[in-house]
Amino acid sequence: METSIETPQAVSVVILKGGVGKSTTSMNLARQLAEHGQTLFADLDPNGHATNGLGFEDAYQNTTNLGDVILEGDATPGDIIQTTDHGFDLLPSSNTLEDVEKDLAGAMQGSARVKSKIVDPLLGEEYDFVVFDCPAYPGMLNNNALVATGNVIIPIEPGSSAIGGYKRTMERLIEPAREYIDVDVLAVVPNKLSDRIDQQTEDRELLENLNTASYEVNDGQSLQEVVPTFARITAEEFDRIDAGEMQAPKPGIRHRSALSRSLQENQPLQEYDPDSDQIQYYQELAEIVANGGVNR
Repeated sequence: METSIETPQAVSVVILKGGVGKSTTSMNLARQLAEHGQTLFADLDPNGHATNGLGFEDAYQNTTNLGDVILEGDATPGDIIQTTDHGFDLLPSSNTLEDVEKDLAGAMQGSARVKSKIVDPLLGEEYDFVVFDCPAYPGMLNNNALVATGNVIIPIEPGSSAIGGYKRTMERLIEPAREYIDVDVLAVVPNKLSDRIDQQTEDRELLENLNTASYEVNDGQSLQEVVPTFARITAEEFDRIDAGEMQAPKPGIRHRSALSRSLQENQPLQEYDPDSDQIQYYQELAEIVANGGVNR
């Protein structure tokens, strides 16, 4: 059901690490935001994983493309926006975006092009929400996304380099941008979890780091304060789990084969498997974006 939108929101889904579920997170976030209002899913990643995963291979290779919108071409977003069958529109990536990245470095106001060409004319006018799927490396496209949105969601997966990917994103992307603009981390989202947390697994290590570490994410706000409720476990609860006093939950977005198969079928999870137990977590992410942060 659509709700009234007090403040239109744009958000970047970003982490400087590949293969952590960034495109899956951003696509399913866009799908659930479509339940709240008019939503545009913008694919800024040159690999076009989300664009192709939604079945828009032709748009990805189209002669008129995102580069023509961002740079000094005559194209407007309306020239390339695609209507999907999933409640949101798609601003497709392009196989020329790597060249656009280079051109932006020498362009006047090169870090503000996505804001001026896409977000400013569309957000609050045609769309209540704009979700950007961003590249996994630092550069002008990511800078543009931060300037355009001022809000980020950081997906993260278990593994030895999990917290390293988060720290690298903060140090190499978000903190430098904060010297010039305000950037709020709306949520850090553990996903692709599959193991138990009542044993010393990588899932357990990641969740403990997110929920008990003292890292400051936003001004005066700690890391655990931006962990979604579906992944929040307190230190006391970990102690109770270890003592056998509390049944171990399965927090975070869990690994499900339906998530990968849905892309093969060119669909978000909501359409591919509407009974999936993971949809509720993408719904919570959508509420976090709509509300401008985690509310407990």
